[in-house]
Amino acid sequence: MKKPKPFKAIKKNFASRRKPPINEVVREPTAGGVIWRRNNNKIEILLIQDSKDRWTIPKGHIEDGETAKQTAAREINEETGLKKVQIQDYLGRIKFQYRRQQSLVLMTTDIFLVQAQGDTDDTQAEKWMNGIGWFDAIDAVDKIEYSDISKLLLIGLKKIRQRG
Repeated sequence: MKKPKPFKAIKKNFASRRKPPINEVVREPTAGGVIWRRNNNKIEILLIQDSKDRWTIPKGHIEDGETAKQTAAREINEETGLKKVQIQDYLGRIKFQYRRQQSLVLMTTDIFLVQAQGDTDDTQAEKWMNGIGWFDAIDAVDKIEYSDISKLLLIGLKKIRQRG
């Protein structure tokens, strides 16, 4: 029969798994968009699939001198290849935090409703993405794996329907 480990040995084992203390708080403002189009009288949403296979919306860091709207338009172009978009409405802000080594990162993302214009089939995923595609609005809500983004997508769909 095994002899139980003394408390000190157990405590030492758990102590070695502790993360180092947080030394700084980093704020990272980002912006992105719920991109939509009308295709055969159906509303479709453009989603990207990230490197962890999660479907989401295009978004990225706000650069110095940029507004959130400018960032959303730039990131949409970079991440989807869409050249012509119209930012229509502000949908809201998502806030979350995560740990990056010894830093606590406080991320805020401003999300806009964005209509794709021109050749909306001419999309190109960036190299780090696993996919990109247009989805029926209801399918897009189901595909998005982040509940806060799904909620803003629903707000966007309501705004689209109110416009007619």
